[in-house]
Amino acid sequence: MELHTRDVRQDVRELGALLGDVLEDQSSTAAFETVEDLRTSAIAYRAGETESRQSLHDVVDRLDPDSESAVARAFTTYFELINLAEERERVRANREASQARTLEDSLEETVEALSEADADTEDVQAILDDVLIEPTFTAHPTEARRKTVKAKLRSIAQDLEVLDERRMTDKEADQRWKEVDAEVTSLWQTSQVRDRRPEPQDEARNVQWYLENILFDVVGEVYQEFEDVVHEEYPDVSVPKLFEFRSWAGSDRDGNPFVTPEVTTDTLERQRDVVIAKYLDALKRLSGVLSQDGRRVDVGDALRESIEADRERLPVVGEEVEARYPDEPYRQKLKLMRERLRRISDVRPDGYTDPAELLEDLDDIHESLCATGAEQVAATYVEPLRRQVDTFGFTLASLDLRDHQENHTEAVSEAFAEVGVDYDAMDEDERVEVLTEAVLQKERLVDLDEPGDVSDTAERVLRRFSKLGDWQREYGVGAIDTYCISMTEEPSHVLEVLFLADQAGVVSLPDHCGLDIVPLLETESALNGARRIMGTLFENEAYEQALAARNDVQEIMLGYSDSNKENGFLAANWDLYKNQRRLASITEDFGVTMRLFHGRGGSISRGGGPMNRAMLALPNETVTGQIKFTEQGEAIAEKYANPRIAERNLEQMLNAQVRARRNAIRQPEEEVPEEWADAMDTMAAAAREEYRALLESEGFVSYFEQATPITVIEDLNLGSRPASRSGERTVEDLRAIPWVFSWTQSRCILPGWYALASGIEAYLEEGDVETLKEMYDEWPFFRTTLDRATLSLARTDVEIAAEYADLADSELRESFFPRLSDEYDRAVDHALTICGRDSLLQREWLEESLSRRNPYVDPLNFLQTHLLAQTHRTPEEEQTLRLTVKGIAAGMKNTG
Repeated sequence: MELHTRDVRQDVRELGALLGDVLEDQSSTAAFETVEDLRTSAIAYRAGETESRQSLHDVVDRLDPDSESAVARAFTTYFELINLAEERERVRANREASQARTLEDSLEETVEALSEADADTEDVQAILDDVLIEPTFTAHPTEARRKTVKAKLRSIAQDLEVLDERRMTDKEADQRWKEVDAEVTSLWQTSQVRDRRPEPQDEARNVQWYLENILFDVVGEVYQEFEDVVHEEYPDVSVPKLFEFRSWAGSDRDGNPFVTPEVTTDTLERQRDVVIAKYLDALKRLSGVLSQDGRRVDVGDALRESIEADRERLPVVGEEVEARYPDEPYRQKLKLMRERLRRISDVRPDGYTDPAELLEDLDDIHESLCATGAEQVAATYVEPLRRQVDTFGFTLASLDLRDHQENHTEAVSEAFAEVGVDYDAMDEDERVEVLTEAVLQKERLVDLDEPGDVSDTAERVLRRFSKLGDWQREYGVGAIDTYCISMTEEPSHVLEVLFLADQAGVVSLPDHCGLDIVPLLETESALNGARRIMGTLFENEAYEQALAARNDVQEIMLGYSDSNKENGFLAANWDLYKNQRRLASITEDFGVTMRLFHGRGGSISRGGGPMNRAMLALPNETVTGQIKFTEQGEAIAEKYANPRIAERNLEQMLNAQVRARRNAIRQPEEEVPEEWADAMDTMAAAAREEYRALLESEGFVSYFEQATPITVIEDLNLGSRPASRSGERTVEDLRAIPWVFSWTQSRCILPGWYALASGIEAYLEEGDVETLKEMYDEWPFFRTTLDRATLSLARTDVEIAAEYADLADSELRESFFPRLSDEYDRAVDHALTICGRDSLLQREWLEESLSRRNPYVDPLNFLQTHLLAQTHRTPEEEQTLRLTVKGIAAGMKNTG
């Protein structure tokens, strides 16, 4: 059976031709011919048919501002359309492999891996009970596209799906293609660049869209399929809750002064309204299915008693449902449930108090249906809804609060000063002691609502904690129950948050702690001091009680982005690996269950890449079953915009986590040969030294500013956060996202590979390449690390990077570009030797994708460097320059 009627080449060809027609109609024949000249020149050079790119320069140099704008828009739109074609191809490949039962990392493969390991029912149940996967969506400014543009692209994607998967007459197909033509025309006429910086509410709505429109439905399907395959092999295993979605959008205050308590309140309220509306719709649809006649079907005592209890609770509605559905008990119950849902955010009483009550009602319906022999009805219609309620609750996604530790310290110091305690003058031990005593005593020391004469920073922090108590009372503890502390360096930084939560009434020890307090360890000093920091906390009387109230689970966040920016790719990855093992040892010593929170970005240098591979490459000691990780920017759209790809992504993560947990149970401590660890120590130390030497070289910051479009990126309206923490021009102060974004634009993806060659060569002075090959073949950590580096190397184009280097002062160019290109060439040679490959790319589809994209990215790079070289640009040229950034981001499928 043929599942599809099209392929990626046809999609690319026809979308490209359609765009050409739109360009000519909407702009001019001259603009169309210019784009064609650039396109064919770039393709000819890439194919080896011409010896230089001079013809590209010639075309770009003679463009007038209108033509520059048309060129930028044409290539940007092309990439947006080609991304849809490649997305469709991913769906095709997955469907065809699923049909042929050859799909890798599938749910079937998950169960096969368990059975092949001779896991019995008890073993499988224990593994699944441990697993909890928590994707956490952030609002970090890496989504370059406007919401309006994304909506149009999704409409085109739906048309492509229909054309590909549905049998149609020629007339029907022609009509559908006309709709694509109309959408592409509308896309051309729509502004690609935001006129204003998005507000935090915009970012929260963006995250909410994926949860509401994609994941809400997909989750039920994943559970249903997983239960089916598990029960074929293990019929007595009960599949527990495996996924929970969280968000920072609307609650992450670190470095973003625009995330106020009002923004968080708005986010919580809107998310609750959205998810309740989803449940109301689901129950309405369920009412259409459960039309059983109560005179013919015995629904059982439990359901009858449940209906009676609701009638007593809601007498008016009870009379109404009895009159409307006199002999249809399921419909009576569902109508009463809908009324209770509506009253959750209503002034009227008797709404559901928590999701557990709604689940109990759904369980009653499920059990009643099964008792009447309607198991398939229960499995098909009720069970997916149960899974949705269990996953999304009344919150859609639980929010994490986050702020920088300096702000908490300032707030605590000023609050204490108001009651005569000189916190500023205390050393660390004294601070730990006074915070502990303050938490354990019954009386509150601080009035969070009227703290006295404090600074604006302190007032904001104290007001946030005051609101936290209100939020938990209104929306439930689970709606906002995590607080992440950026730049944690001392135990007191964690205890300060515990103290403020205690003053807010969110903590009442020893019985209640409504907050997971999560230290974010992101600097070398914090990671190296982890035993001191965490050990002090685990031995602290107040914190020990707080942990006990949270089931002795300690969440610890690791920062990939700043660690990489501080130490370089290779050293950062090795440090993170070692410190994860160290943290596992510490928590094991204290009898605490660790949940690692991986602060990954979209790019390779910031911990990006396939999440399932990353899960399987983690040290066994760290795989407790619970895992949390950030999802952000274009990575969210790439993984979750298409329902079938979102489903595949969840399946792969579940497959990886179940297998990783099974491996960890079988081998609790990963055996890493001392020779391998020593090799990594040597390589990482040398790589860190070279990387730091580059960053600290005189003139490097100036070179970075001149040879990348960082000044343009800082002014883009990508997100609500400022691009740097203090506005200063230093690498340390610059946020990791614009740092990576800038290098990606210039096709010199330095953060993903720089100093790799220096590190390898330092080891080869004493060691041998055969050991490195053995490490690559047998050690998941090293293989994953090197594979990610080779991907960054493959996506780097030194010739294009040279065009950007030419923008720098000649002295700076000669100081830095030869150094970068030499390190790149040596890294490529070493990587290919160790991996045993002729190509940097492992997968044929990825090689095809890059070869398809590169000739179309090149003209945008040339146009961007042409505009950057101008000392004075008109407003129209500034707009075009910003558009080239969007286009290159779409072509590279990455920002930061």
